[in-house]
Amino acid sequence: MTEDPGLTWKASTGVSRRGFLATGAAGLAGASFAGCAAASDSDVSGRRPALTRPDGVEDSAWAHIREHFILEPGTAYMNNASLGMPPASVAEAVGAGYEALSREPLQGKNELGAFIASDVVPRMAAYLGASTDEIVLTRNASEALHMGTVGIRLERGDEVLVTSQEHPAGRRPWDYRAARDGINVNTVFIPSPLESGGQAVALVEEALTPATRVIAFCHVTRGGHLYPVRQLCSLARERGIVSHVDGAQAVGMLPVDLQTLGCDTYSASLHKWLLGPMGTGVFYVRAGARDRVQSAFAPDGEGSMVAYQPPGTSSLPLRAALSASLDLAETMGPGNVAARTRYLSDYLKSRLGAMPGVTILSGPSPATSCPGSTIFEQDGVDAVEAVSLVARRDRIHIDEHQRDGHNAIRISTHVYNTTAEIDRLVDVLRGLPA
Repeated sequence: MTEDPGLTWKASTGVSRRGFLATGAAGLAGASFAGCAAASDSDVSGRRPALTRPDGVEDSAWAHIREHFILEPGTAYMNNASLGMPPASVAEAVGAGYEALSREPLQGKNELGAFIASDVVPRMAAYLGASTDEIVLTRNASEALHMGTVGIRLERGDEVLVTSQEHPAGRRPWDYRAARDGINVNTVFIPSPLESGGQAVALVEEALTPATRVIAFCHVTRGGHLYPVRQLCSLARERGIVSHVDGAQAVGMLPVDLQTLGCDTYSASLHKWLLGPMGTGVFYVRAGARDRVQSAFAPDGEGSMVAYQPPGTSSLPLRAALSASLDLAETMGPGNVAARTRYLSDYLKSRLGAMPGVTILSGPSPATSCPGSTIFEQDGVDAVEAVSLVARRDRIHIDEHQRDGHNAIRISTHVYNTTAEIDRLVDVLRGLPA
């Protein structure tokens, strides 16, 4: 019997399937890490608390999770919607993968590839409520969105409906197809903030025409507005229209069950809210939609998702390190993450609401606002200048949202942020020059 390369890799590291990369790298990187990862006697590396599911939403319940992050002391990171801050275990796992390639390149390549196929992909599929043969790993959501856009079967004169709040990475591939293939791109205006999910569905339905073949929209917009994905996908399915969803801001922040959502394609970055290594993403094609979404790389690739995989050498250490990201995500639980991030954003909104001259743009209802991102305008404050000033002067990392007609600041809080950090941020905002 031929030995499984993935088992060989796991045996060589001397650790368990689920945590092998995080543990195997502890000796490599342990000496160089400082900050949130305080010394501990209870995790496998002897430096951090064991990963256990938090009980509650308060800071105290999540303190042991915070210790798994290595942010420099004195710095507050609240820009997770742009780039997530991976825990130490993920950084160590990436290092372990590259060490394997350095020690024995061919063996390391084979074993990492086998581990990704046998561990990472099945666990990622299960985390997303998909089957293993419905997803492939990509570099990011942008790549996945382009793959889906290029692959959807369309003819000259067919129409694609997109919303006014799409990220450029979701819009530009359609502009490319319009220029190359003569399809028509129709934009439906969706207000920011949404009044209700029903408002979004009604606006989309009103904008449909007999030529509409695709509806392309975000699960969560860059500004944190939550779209009624299941209802929009149901509307598309009823009319024989392909639903093409950008989930870059959703995966890792709230529960995502692709089977329940009913979309035909779904694209996500895994280096945002899932806290994976930079340069990791996922592309999903519903098994029943492959006749309408062909591979961008193989002309006859309808039978298996293998054909949808971008060709060439991929970053195996990064993809293998997603195992460590999934360890954390599965332990915390998507519902718990959503509750914790909602608790933090609600606290932030309550503090902002007490500030004069602040207009909160994030929807007041959980039905229309995501748990973790908050956007607001502050009278007399330029959002772009404020982001730079707060980072340089106060070591707090936030972002701007100068789009959708807003001059807004975006704060995206993850589970490791604290109410004390929010208090600190609000004090800084109060002192911004108007």
